[in-house]
Amino acid sequence: MPGEFYIETRGEKVNLIPIETSLADLQSIINGIKDQTDKLAGETPGQGSTTADWQLAEADVVSIGTAGTRYKIHDLTISIHNLVGNTIIVRLYKAVNGVERKIYEQDFNIGIDPPGLPVVNGSWAIHGILRATLQSNNPADNGKAVDYDYMLEAM
Repeated sequence: MPGEFYIETRGEKVNLIPIETSLADLQSIINGIKDQTDKLAGETPGQGSTTADWQLAEADVVSIGTAGTRYKIHDLTISIHNLVGNTIIVRLYKAVNGVERKIYEQDFNIGIDPPGLPVVNGSWAIHGILRATLQSNNPADNGKAVDYDYMLEAM
């Protein structure tokens, strides 16, 4: 009969259905673990550049994430290698209790600071959009490209 196995030395039939069910349950658990560990590889790295009139007003460099989706952001690097201003202000915004708030602001100087700025260097949990902006004090920076690179991990 299907699902039965005869053990000759015992002279009895053993029902294999409970064993098959246990194996199926175990496979389901393994698949769940695999789904979680696959997330550890991270999303495809985000990268690109944005051109704006940085001196006229604060302008968006990049928006990271999706409303209602949870991520860990491990890195956000902004490159100011094309800019010449001696005061470059980088700001980050995200929703706090449903309202977008400034959560980070730092000034950089082209003559002192490196051209690659590790704005996020570690892990932050986000469940919406993280928006990075930049502003320069030099009109020569208008129309210049600002590069960015970031790493996300789905939660």
